[in-house]
Amino acid sequence: MPSLSAPVLQLDESQLHHINTRLSVMEPRQVLAWASTTFAGLYQETAFGPSGNVISDMLSSQGISVPVIFIDTLHHFDETLDLAHRSQERYGFDLHTFKPEGCATREDFIARHGDNLWKRDDVVYDYSVKVEPARRAYEKLGARAVITGRRRSQKGDRATMPIVEIESTGLVKINPLAMWSFQQVWTYLRANEVPYNALLDQGYKSVGDYHSTRPVKEGEDERAGRWAGEEKTECGLHKDYFAMRAEFLARNKAQQEQKAMQLTAQVA
Repeated sequence: MPSLSAPVLQLDESQLHHINTRLSVMEPRQVLAWASTTFAGLYQETAFGPSGNVISDMLSSQGISVPVIFIDTLHHFDETLDLAHRSQERYGFDLHTFKPEGCATREDFIARHGDNLWKRDDVVYDYSVKVEPARRAYEKLGARAVITGRRRSQKGDRATMPIVEIESTGLVKINPLAMWSFQQVWTYLRANEVPYNALLDQGYKSVGDYHSTRPVKEGEDERAGRWAGEEKTECGLHKDYFAMRAEFLARNKAQQEQKAMQLTAQVA
């Protein structure tokens, strides 16, 4: 198999396809073992969802030490923050937590951006709480590759996701559970007594920010409880960074121009 130790942008589509073809017949544990010996600057990025917890357990059970990046949006459920603490205690990984720029608490975020930003402008919100902190984390930590818990069975943009992909920024993303179903994840969690979010016992399957997550009804897709009633399927963390940044800057510019016009009108 071609090595990914070299600069990843030198890989052409045929090489990447070959790598994914080889990895597609491997078990997730094998994919993780391969990734750990292939990449320098490897991190697990997780919000401690069911899939991320499975990956943490698989790494630990093989004696593989991978530091963890957690993006604290300041709008997580308390149960999620509790799980982050329990998971670190259980597996002993180095946990790197990054929050929205200039904010240590939810109150700081509201003071800086106003209340209910996710309602007023979800693009600015997603960029502020997820995209910018993640990019800052990658740059500060020197991350070249991140392990995610995304799966094809979650549908949406993930339905055709490969095991290894390369972002426009050059960051490599490894998705070892790409071929797994939610039932496989849940079975692994229970069989191996892996810590999981208490909200799963209340009907939640995919847990994000408190204001945009609800329990899943019987017969609904796993991520139906995220942004219910909207066409949205991703928070921005797994979208094209440059496109997200461009849209964020455009919206910010429009908002500043609107404020300037309002001030001018008041003075007049």
